[in-house]
Amino acid sequence: MLFRLGRRKAELLRVLERPETPLHTNASERDLRGLVIKRKISGGTVSRNGRQARDSMLGLMKTCQKLGLSFWHYLGDRLGINDEDHAIAPLASMVAARA
Repeated sequence: MLFRLGRRKAELLRVLERPETPLHTNASERDLRGLVIKRKISGGTVSRNGRQARDSMLGLMKTCQKLGLSFWHYLGDRLGINDEDHAIAPLASMVAARA
């Protein structure tokens, strides 16, 4: 066991050089869990376009959720059906501002 750890020493110590590197992928797996459950229940999508649309909407929903925005308000703003008084900034600028 120690021999295996010794072989991976550089990889395991990388976290000391770059502390922003996550030690696990639990957050990524948790983000996908809802999608997997829905896909199993519905049987998935039939077409490639359907998969791309589902993945795009899921990505937008998760990003809005992490930024504390309502996905439906964001979508309404982008489609032009929200109030002009409450315009929502582009997600890219909001993500960059939080980084």
